[in-house]
Amino acid sequence: MAGDIRVGIGGWTYEPWRGTFYPPKLRQADELDFASRAVTAIEINGTFYGRQKPESFEKWAKAVPDGFKFSLKASRYCVNRKVLAEAGESIGNFLGQGIVRLEDRLGPILWQFAGTKQFDREDFARFLALLPETYEGLALRHVVEPRHESFRDPALVDLCRDHGVAIVVADSPDYPQFADVTADFVYARLQDASEAEPTGYAPDALDRWAKVAKSWAGGHQPEGLSYIAAKGPAVAARDVFVFMINGAKVRAPAAAQALIERL
Repeated sequence: MAGDIRVGIGGWTYEPWRGTFYPPKLRQADELDFASRAVTAIEINGTFYGRQKPESFEKWAKAVPDGFKFSLKASRYCVNRKVLAEAGESIGNFLGQGIVRLEDRLGPILWQFAGTKQFDREDFARFLALLPETYEGLALRHVVEPRHESFRDPALVDLCRDHGVAIVVADSPDYPQFADVTADFVYARLQDASEAEPTGYAPDALDRWAKVAKSWAGGHQPEGLSYIAAKGPAVAARDVFVFMINGAKVRAPAAAQALIERL
C-alpha cells in the first residue's frame, strides 16, 4: 500500500509562465483550469497576505478536477508575532474567511515562520494546541515550516507528533532541513531550482526526489535527509505533497511536471 503523491506549484498567476507553461493566447481566467490539469496541487500564497472572499474559494474548488488539492499558507497575522500562543483570534479569523468552501479540495494548511523566529518550546506547544483538527465539520491537516536552526531540537519532533502536525521538509540553500515525519502526511517544498536547467532540477535530482516521495508514500523515512531525532514508527502509507516553490520560479511548472512523469 502507498499513499497519494501530489506534486504542485505555488499559485497559478505568474506572467513569465505565459508562453513557457501556459499557451500564449490562453485567457487569464482559464489559467487555473489549465494548471490544475498539468499538476496535482497548488499552494496558495495570497492567503498569507490578506483575506479572500468565500466566493473565491468556492470558485477555485469548482475550477479544478476531482482529487486536486489546494494547500493554503496561513495568515501572517497568525505566525509573525512575538508570542505565538496569543494567535488564537487570528487563527479563528483565518479559518473563518471561507476556506471550508474548498470542501474536499482543501489540502494542508501551511504555518510558515520567519527565518528570524526562534524555537521556544512552551510557546510553540501552546501554538500547536490552538490548531483545530476540524472546522465546521471539515477535517484539517496542519504543517509548520520553521526556518531557524534553533528548531533543531527533539522537542519540536515530539510536540508535532503529539499533535499530528507535519514539519516541512525544505530543500533550500537558505533554510535548514528538518525531515522528521510527524504526521500521517509529508509536505516537501523544493526551493533549489536553477533557471539554467530546463526542468529546474537536474534529471538525477528529480530521480532522487521521486524515489524519496515514493518512500514517504510507502510509510518509510528515507535515508539521505537531515533528521533531528530518532525515526518514528513505520506505517502502512502516507499521503505526500511536493511543491516546486520559489528558486527559479519560471521553471517550477516544468519541474513539477517532470517529477510527476517520474512518479
